[in-house]
Amino acid sequence: MAIGQRIKFFRNRKGMTQKQLGEILGFLGKTSDVRMAQYESEARVPKIDLVKEMAGIFDVSIHALTVPNIDTYIGLMHTLFTLEDVYGLKISEIDGELCLRLDKSNRDNYTSLFNMFQAWQQMSAKLEQGEITKEEYDQWRYKYPELDNSHHWAKAPSQALSDFLVSELKKEK
Repeated sequence: MAIGQRIKFFRNRKGMTQKQLGEILGFLGKTSDVRMAQYESEARVPKIDLVKEMAGIFDVSIHALTVPNIDTYIGLMHTLFTLEDVYGLKISEIDGELCLRLDKSNRDNYTSLFNMFQAWQQMSAKLEQGEITKEEYDQWRYKYPELDNSHHWAKAPSQALSDFLVSELKKEK
């Protein structure tokens, strides 16, 4: 999630409008919501001092607002937190081991991600069992989904679309 999306996410989490946030940050009149819209659409990128001020207003770390550097542990943690917010990724403990899992309550994300993760797990298992080489596994990962032949990643229609189609088909009968 880019910085503009993060600003919008945390602004909405606080129940603030763009205008309210802009005014708190010191932008006057009409410029307050325009400036915030520019940051959220990424037409402009806020300077670090402004990012720090927003982090204070949202009561979050600046790492939660900026695009994390996944080459650091802190950046990786904030990436995982974002994945929790956006895709419902959860952390659990199973048999004394920490595990990342998908939250079933968001069916659209769950189904799509479950299928993708299952394809990944299957390829990882093939590597562990010696059915494929590390090079073949890396090739699959780095060219995903091009080399994925599981077709698990195909997007299914939304439940609303499916319900609509079923109702229309029933009408025709």
